[in-house]
Amino acid sequence: MRDNRFVAEHRGGPLTKEQHKLLIKWSCDCVRHVLPLYGEYIDWCIIYALEIATRWEEGNATVGDARNAAFDVIALARKLTNPTQIAIARATWHAVSTAHMADHAPGWAEYSLKAIIFEWKSFEEEKKYQEDILPNKIKELVLSSREMKSKSWNTSFQKAYKLRK
Repeated sequence: MRDNRFVAEHRGGPLTKEQHKLLIKWSCDCVRHVLPLYGEYIDWCIIYALEIATRWEEGNATVGDARNAAFDVIALARKLTNPTQIAIARATWHAVSTAHMADHAPGWAEYSLKAIIFEWKSFEEEKKYQEDILPNKIKELVLSSREMKSKSWNTSFQKAYKLRK
């Protein structure tokens, strides 16, 4: 179910353009933080999608550009077999899809945290990092959204723990 707090003002919702841009920037920054876990060779479409998201945030790319980049990344995720790489590709998909629908922003966090779990890194440290770099203008929105989804996230994370290498 869609969280109406993430609906943009121009669509009749409360989310300002500034908040929308902060959400996509934060999402991409967090994906970049776990990107080294992908491996030595990061697929071009992940790098391109993050670049398009940044360009959208700066006003130099369209929502259509972001959607096309998102389609490429999710297609990549479907081809991958490594769970860490799949999680990072899906995190990237959510991050770039934030241009189209802002409520994708918190969704990427689940996949970034799964990548951390798959690599036996500290879940709590990564979650703290994500929260520490949250801009104040979107902090309450993101944290309350995360809290609302915590029950389904816990189930998802439990499954990730079982799939670890």
